[in-house]
Amino acid sequence: MDIKSMKNYLYWLYCQFELITCSYLMEPWEKLLFYTFNITMLVTVLYTAYVFVPVHVSTAFQFFLHLLGNQHESTVSVVK
Repeated sequence: MDIKSMKNYLYWLYCQFELITCSYLMEPWEKLLFYTFNITMLVTVLYTAYVFVPVHVSTAFQFFLHLLGNQHESTVSVVK
């Protein structure tokens, strides 16, 4: 895929995005406000997923291991 066709494809995707969101009807200041809000929300969701999802997955994994009968090393009693 050459550069010109990639550029055309990205422009086509941008046009599709504008059609789906109806942002082609907006004035420039409205577009700026709309895009700023959407990008801010996207960054917030990505940051939240990066910070909190691994913690929740780890906790859920430990919970299901506990349900299946596997105990964490610190809770296993050592008998000599």
